[in-house]
Amino acid sequence: MNTSAVTGHGPGLDPQGYIAREGSLGQVQAEFRPVVAAARDRVLAVFGTRLDSAYLYGSIPRGTARPGRSDLDLLIALREEPTDADRAEVEALGAALDEEFEQIDGVGALLESRQRLLSEAETYDLGWFVACLCTPLLGEDLAEFLPRYRPDSLLARETNGDLALFLPRWRERVAAAADDDELRALCRSFARHLVRTACTLVMPRWNGWSSDLTEMAEVFARYYPEWGGRLRDAAALAYEPVADRAVLASYTEELGPWLAAEYASVHGTKTPREGGRNDRFGQ
Repeated sequence: MNTSAVTGHGPGLDPQGYIAREGSLGQVQAEFRPVVAAARDRVLAVFGTRLDSAYLYGSIPRGTARPGRSDLDLLIALREEPTDADRAEVEALGAALDEEFEQIDGVGALLESRQRLLSEAETYDLGWFVACLCTPLLGEDLAEFLPRYRPDSLLARETNGDLALFLPRWRERVAAAADDDELRALCRSFARHLVRTACTLVMPRWNGWSSDLTEMAEVFARYYPEWGGRLRDAAALAYEPVADRAVLASYTEELGPWLAAEYASVHGTKTPREGGRNDRFGQ
């Protein structure tokens, strides 16, 4: 049965119209199971009783990872605020996993406190991220303490309504990039961010959810066909990035500024966070 046809909403939602949690440990492909097992054991060894919970997110728990091409994404929640030493430990843990396992191409690890993840200010950003995009790996599942989420304008604003804040930092990072590897990494990062932001711009009209970048670009193109080709190209480059400063300039000077302005016009801007911590991925 086509549930979306019966309920009148798009894919990625449950029968009540809430965003369904994506991913599970059961969807992890065989090649990546040793990586996940090692990550679980090492996170626990590093933080012990200070660990509140840990999660996978991204392509590995969705079962869509590409051996040798996909990264391992982790969210680690501590019982107290992380310190600089904690962040250094996580960086070292990620580097060791990346070195040891050829199945992955890098490790991205977010480190936060339980208090921040469950704070009122983060309910529709980090809270949504935990409840809908993260797969429990260790400890208590904080989704139990969070609401259910619909693909509405409030969620759109609080997740991606801060693109304008990123653009000056992106320009600085492009200017500072020293080699092709850095440029390719920036291309992948910026392209992912732009495609995800473009999709959440139209998410309330679509009334659906997806984490597949190609599908996200296609959904956006339905509502902004004049920019659709640019988003399709960005989705492709998110998977196969290039070391091309002209492409990066098109993101920081053309597509990015237009998307930030349109987003603010449609949904408003993201509520400022204490201490300027207004971004989830620190880009």
